[in-house]
Amino acid sequence: MIFRLVSTLAVTAISALALTPDEQKIVSAVNADQHASFALLEQIVDINSGTLNPAGVRRVADVLRPRFEELGFSCRWIAMEEVHRAGHMVCEHTGSHGKRVLLIGHMDTVFEPDSPFQKLTRNGDIGTGPGAADMKGGLAIMLSALKALHDTHTLEGVNMTVFLTGDEERPGEPLSIARRDLVQAGKHSDAALEFEAGVQTAGHDAASITRRSAYGWVLTTSGKTAHSSGIFGKESGDGAIYEMARILDHFQQELREPGLTYNVGLMAGGTKANFDQATATGSAFGKPNVIPAEAQAVGDIRTVTDEQYQRMQQRMRQIVSQHLSGTSAEIQFKEGYPAMPETAGNKELLRELNAVNRELGMDIMEPFDPVHRGAGDLSFVSPYVASISGLGAYGSGAHAPGETIQLARQPEQTRRVALFIYRLTR
Repeated sequence: MIFRLVSTLAVTAISALALTPDEQKIVSAVNADQHASFALLEQIVDINSGTLNPAGVRRVADVLRPRFEELGFSCRWIAMEEVHRAGHMVCEHTGSHGKRVLLIGHMDTVFEPDSPFQKLTRNGDIGTGPGAADMKGGLAIMLSALKALHDTHTLEGVNMTVFLTGDEERPGEPLSIARRDLVQAGKHSDAALEFEAGVQTAGHDAASITRRSAYGWVLTTSGKTAHSSGIFGKESGDGAIYEMARILDHFQQELREPGLTYNVGLMAGGTKANFDQATATGSAFGKPNVIPAEAQAVGDIRTVTDEQYQRMQQRMRQIVSQHLSGTSAEIQFKEGYPAMPETAGNKELLRELNAVNRELGMDIMEPFDPVHRGAGDLSFVSPYVASISGLGAYGSGAHAPGETIQLARQPEQTRRVALFIYRLTR
């Protein structure tokens, strides 16, 4: 597939604004790279790199690595067999001036080899393909922006690390290993830019300077199996499923507060019930005339601060502990993505990004409500470095067949990113 030249802002219009001569050259270099950037996008989208397809993730890395190396980066692969994942690619550019910038992306998608959704197609300026917006379009933007800096000799002397994870969509466990090297990269950086999909508020571009946490939980209830005629009796009790229903109803009624969500994703109950975490499936056996002995439910909880998460854990445990007659219950919380609170450093990054937006005549970006987007790898480094997300592709329908990318927005987002990086590294 050959992509035609798409540009939503004419070069002459941008040049008329208050850009320095170097910045005008960067804009021109981005525009000149559009065909190559679109071709790269198609190439990597057409490679299946589902999180559980390590060979596919490595193939994406093999395509990207020489492109970073051509720009003066030194790349290495960090294997992650111990957490049963493909691994991560880290590319470093050594320099001495400006902020030490960390660029974060991921090479995996939610679409595994058995998905029927495998290739990029195009209808006008809309592309449709697995992971096109989340986040292979962001990888194309990242590389095109860096190439523009390289071609204009403005990448020289820049201290930068590119960290591309291979398991963002389904991270390996324990996270202390799976995200160990990313955290170390964050500790040695001054600014972290994440290339997750671009977002909008009321039709205007926005940016994420805060993100919610994402943790999992497993709720298990038990009862006394007996003939159903004895349900609610002193000897038989209320059974595992009524105990499950009591707990989930109290969750639904009592936990609500701003920024918090808690979802039940799967539930099974009966004489026997089981949840298989590896396959994300549940199984149950029971009969209408038998009081259920076992029930399990799995879900997630998302919070705007770690304090909120700790408080909700305590409240959920309290609810679980108040058992119905003849029942017991326990809840286990699984490790996950921490919250990324708003900081002065994050707000300063957005201010600097908006200075670029003004020069390019683009939207002034407001902070995006974290309730409306998922967790991301940036949260692991945000305690150590000023952080901002939403610098990737614009599209819709992520994580589902039919995911789209707005091809016409790729060049303008690349211009925005290239100038943002340039100014951070001066």
